Amino acid sequence: MAQLSYKELLDAGVHFGHLTRKWDPRMAPYIFMEKNGIHIIDLNKSLTSLDQAQAFVRSIARSGKKIMFVATKKQAQEIVSEEARRLKMPFVTERWLGGMLTNFPTIRKSLKKMQNIEKMLGDEATASNIAKRERLMLDRERIKLERLLGGVTDMSRLPSALFVVDIKREHLAISEAKRLGIPVVAMVDTNSNPELIDFAIPANDDAYKSVSLITLAIGKAIEEGILERKQDKDAADLQEAEEAKKAADARAEDKAAKKAAAEATVEVVATIAPVSAEVPVIDPATSEDEESPKKKRARTVKKEEVEAVEIPTETSESPAEESPSKEA
Repeated sequence: MAQLSYKELLDAGVHFGHLTRKWDPRMAPYIFMEKNGIHIIDLNKSLTSLDQAQAFVRSIARSGKKIMFVATKKQAQEIVSEEARRLKMPFVTERWLGGMLTNFPTIRKSLKKMQNIEKMLGDEATASNIAKRERLMLDRERIKLERLLGGVTDMSRLPSALFVVDIKREHLAISEAKRLGIPVVAMVDTNSNPELIDFAIPANDDAYKSVSLITLAIGKAIEEGILERKQDKDAADLQEAEEAKKAADARAEDKAAKKAAAEATVEVVATIAPVSAEVPVIDPATSEDEESPKKKRARTVKKEEVEAVEIPTETSESPAEESPSKEA
């Protein structure tokens, strides 16, 4: 974060306050001394408060939220509008419209109306069909809306914080922000009440150099927050790409392992196949069909042998039975 030195603050006249008779007693903690009827602001308090404000706006910008710049006094309009345009932040440098925050839907309608007028006048075919008087009236209305709402054209939602120059002049913006709970960072001179805002930067809010120095310091802090957000996003994308690559590598390794296991299984089967081909496989049903005729023949031969053995026994017994009858 860019650090300002005492010399830079002194050269810009940040330490000059208002006349002592115009001071606000609640600014006493930020006043260093009185000289020639003018209060001198304590630059130590200014640097400390500026560091806190820079840290806050940087965190807001890092989270991707918007910070609205508000400065309607002439010496601050140019520098504030340029810095806000550079950072692509909303800004108000003309009259603050009542309800710009609390009645934002109506402001959004006015923005839509301005865009429709620009689109209508930009189309040659449509513009040629409009009467000259009506075209001039539309052009005047467009210029008026552009002057009042040109800085908030791209604002689609309420800002997350306000940066204000001279809170006494911009009391409407402060009150609306306080009502909506929007934090406010502001330059506070010795004639203002620092208790109305969240981050008070005690500084001279009337000198061009002072306003320019503080505004540029806040702008640098916002820019750093935007860059940090971009770096975080790039780091997250890189990490996501690495995780996707690791997952793809893991899937490829798993696929290769499965393929290797399948090839190993095929090799084992191919090695076992020749051995199984040499050993005949006996089918029980086939073996029974082949062996049954042999068994049948064996049983037939055995039966014939038994019958052959039994026949002589019957013939030998018949003479014996007949002999006693003869003897009788």
